[in-house]
Formats: sequence, structure tokens, C-alpha cells
Amino acid sequence: MKTIDEVLIRMDQIVDECRTSDSRIGYFSILYRQVTRRVRDGILAGEFEDNPRMEILDVLFAKRFIDAYDLWKSGQKPTESWRLAFEVSKDSGHLVLQHLFLGINAHINLDLGIAASETMEGKDLNGIKGDFDKINSMLAELVDGVKSNISKVSPVFGLLIPLAKGRDEMLLNFSIQIARDGAWKYAGEYHADPDKAFQIKDRDKNIASLANKLINPGKFLGFLIKIVGIAEWKSVQKTMDQLDQVANKTLQGS
Repeated sequence: MKTIDEVLIRMDQIVDECRTSDSRIGYFSILYRQVTRRVRDGILAGEFEDNPRMEILDVLFAKRFIDAYDLWKSGQKPTESWRLAFEVSKDSGHLVLQHLFLGINAHINLDLGIAASETMEGKDLNGIKGDFDKINSMLAELVDGVKSNISKVSPVFGLLIPLAKGRDEMLLNFSIQIARDGAWKYAGEYHADPDKAFQIKDRDKNIASLANKLINPGKFLGFLIKIVGIAEWKSVQKTMDQLDQVANKTLQGS
């Protein structure tokens, strides 16, 4: 894949595969496809500091998710952060928001920094900071829109918030802002270190630890999640359609 249009063709295929197989990987895939479309439209409208470079970044960024998905589907092992997200997709006992955050966790906290560094290979990484923040703003806007409209796919999710008040709970406090800042810091570390393999392995271990916190939030919240999950009765395909509508509405307004 060399262009964002080629990425979108592959994203369409993944979304269709998830629909056909009722795979919950479709929740993240459908949102990420909307972000990719929004970035493409932004490039065509000249919204970024360097639009050709943004296409390179977007392709490299998307390719890390697509490659991880293809590895997992073929029975091979992607990064642990992605493996956990993919494996949990088989389980109906987790909330839609958990599946979404697991994908976002792997993609922003690990993949984004690597993609930014690869885009600026041999150059000063700081040159891409403005566009790095721009693509993150789009992601943050999308996630905020989904969280604000989560009642469309999870009617009683709002019950979790007052019941879990005062608890340091990653599921409720997941922040794109914090993830973005961490991703930029990691991009600098990755960019400066000649041992790229070590950087990826070390970072992946830490991000996989965050994934486990999303998957296993503790007994109290785990019990509440089971109750809330009962209300998430819609089919995977129906949920994907609703997420697509929410994401499209959110990004069209940006």
C-alpha cells in the first residue's frame, strides 16, 4: 500500500470480513476507517502543514494495524498489544467500549510513534509535530463523540460512571490526550535509538500491560460490566452500523 486510497480499499475489505464473521474487531475497524477517510479529505482540502507527508504518515500508521490483523488472521503473532485486542474480540463478555479502547490503545500508544518516526526517517522529528497533533485531534474528537453517544450501542453504560466514582479506572478514564502525549514522547525515543527492535519490544510490553487493565478491570467493575453487557444485546453487525453512523456524524461536523 502506497496511497491512502489503497489503504481504504483494504479497510473496506477488513470491515466486510468482520461483518461476515461477526468479529468484534469490526468495532475498531469501522471507526478507524472513518478516521482514515477524514484524513484523506483533509489532505485533499490542504488542511495539513505538509499534505504529501501526511499521506505517507497515514499509510504507515494504517499499515501497522492492517499488518497486525493479517498476521493474526494467518495464525502468526503480531505485537502483544494487538494480540490481546484481537483475542478478546472473540469474547462476548466485554463491552463495546472495551473493544474500541483496546484497538486505540495498541494503535496510538505503540503504532503512532513508530509511524511518525518512519515518516521522518533521517530528518528532525520535530518537523512533523504539528501534523502529528492534528491527526490526534481527529482521533480524540471521534472517541469523544462515541463516548458521548455510547447510549446508542450500550443503553446502560452511564450507570458505570457514578457507581465507579473515585476509582482509578482506566476504562472510564481512558484519555486520548494522555495517549497522544505518550506517543509523541515514545516517537522521540524510538527515533533516536538505533536499536528499533528493542524499542518496539520494550514499549509493546508496557502497552500490553495497559491492555490487560482494560480487559481485567477488577472484581467490582468486572461485575458491573457483566450487568451492563446484558443490555448490549444487538448483533455485531448492528453495533458496527451504529458506530459507523456516530463516527460519520462526529467527523462530518469537524
